[in-house]
Amino acid sequence: MNIVEIIKSVEGTETGALIALVLALLSAMAHAIFGAVVKSGDPLLNRGAINICYGTAAAPIALFVTPWPTPELWPILGIVYVVHFAYEWFQVKSFEHGAFVLVYPIGRGSGPLLTALAAMIVFDEILTLNQWLGIIMISGGILALAQVNLRSAIALGVNMRGLKLAIGFAMGTGVLIAVYTTVDAYGIRLADNPFTFLAWFFFSGLFGSPIIAGLKYRRLETPIDKAALFTRGLFGALIGVISFGAIMLATRLGQVATVAALRETSIIFGTALGVFIFKEKVTVPRLLLIGLIAAGAVMIEW
Repeated sequence: MNIVEIIKSVEGTETGALIALVLALLSAMAHAIFGAVVKSGDPLLNRGAINICYGTAAAPIALFVTPWPTPELWPILGIVYVVHFAYEWFQVKSFEHGAFVLVYPIGRGSGPLLTALAAMIVFDEILTLNQWLGIIMISGGILALAQVNLRSAIALGVNMRGLKLAIGFAMGTGVLIAVYTTVDAYGIRLADNPFTFLAWFFFSGLFGSPIIAGLKYRRLETPIDKAALFTRGLFGALIGVISFGAIMLATRLGQVATVAALRETSIIFGTALGVFIFKEKVTVPRLLLIGLIAAGAVMIEW
């Protein structure tokens, strides 16, 4: 039995739900690291380098290894490309204008509730009271964390215009997270072979952010460290494949709403990275809210 047959055999089972849980938490940890890689240095150039690396690696797999998409899957892949291109742009702009500990929680906070509502409509998912409470706790905790970080930023006298732009782009990122989670789940469920969808998803990344990043690179007046950019791109691509690949497989095996909410526990890892990498302070209220987010994740699976 190959990996595709194994995936099909556990879909809709308790084993599949458990695997989806593990994949969602793996994706959460990986996505926090992924966000930190994009934020370090120039976010747009980093994102372009990442997409070039994983798009190039996925090209031969998409073209010569996995079965080609069916006629029904092509339009979904087109929508996925557009939605992710918009998401990448909004995320990059939020990172350019705001601190990681501010924009990352705002971007992640609104996603779970919006995704849960979309899953009810698109996939006819029915959530228990515990699951709804867990999702609300995760979203509420993340958004409250963003509010705490926002107050700290205002107290430090940051540029208000830049702050408003950062918040606006972060909120747009949150909406697009809910959209891409729903569309991705629909696409990977529609594909007979889930790795066909994954291969073409990563391959299509070559034709988005790298184009804009290339235009910016040509206009640079100060030379950059190409070796460092390539290193970030390669490492970010590896982490990105883990993050996006794991969550997409999780949405095929488990409930879209719950795995999407569990993935947003990435804010816990993201806060730690903000402290250790970007030297951003963490306070007692932030720690309490992180505890609330963790409790929400437990509630979903209780």
